[in-house]
Amino acid sequence: MNLKHHYYYFPSVLSKKFCDDIIELGLSTKDKIATVGSQETIKNKKDLTNLKKVRNSNIAWLNDKWIYKEIHPFLAEANEKAEWNFQYDWSESCQFTKYKINQFYDWHCDSLSEPYKSPDVNFNNKIRKLSMSVSLSDKKDYKGGELEFDFRNNADGKPNIKKCTEILPRGSIVVFPSFIHHRVRPVKKGTRYSLVMWTLGYPFK
Repeated sequence: MNLKHHYYYFPSVLSKKFCDDIIELGLSTKDKIATVGSQETIKNKKDLTNLKKVRNSNIAWLNDKWIYKEIHPFLAEANEKAEWNFQYDWSESCQFTKYKINQFYDWHCDSLSEPYKSPDVNFNNKIRKLSMSVSLSDKKDYKGGELEFDFRNNADGKPNIKKCTEILPRGSIVVFPSFIHHRVRPVKKGTRYSLVMWTLGYPFK
């Protein structure tokens, strides 16, 4: 799919209080080791070793209505102004992520290989359409942890990597199609907190 805009961003649009409140809520919520794709549990040491070659972070799930009320308008605006105009009708739980020293998430895309199969009608037969990432940490509080995109649409198939420096300021938001490849580089100092959310809709036609 050819895109005019691969991502759309809003620098420093969320308040310090909002970021602080999310961090406080996230840290008070039971966390877990972040997995990849459809994997939900770590069954043994080998699973954990293989996982940490690709992804190493801790997450907690948040679904408080006040969070969606604050961030949903930006997602809708990005969808319109970036001229994606994707149809979606549901948002998944928000993922609060902690990246400590040496933690990272290697190249991946958020879209799954096939639509969800679920008894929940809000999920069943739907795919991830748009991804949103919110910077909760002040850029002075950590080093590394850069969000990077790879726009793999070149005719020669070579990587086309872009650092998303626009969301370094605290309270910034970036929205992008869920099929865009991206990664979070290893944190070198401090802790990077972020909030991620995905919208769902029926497959593209």
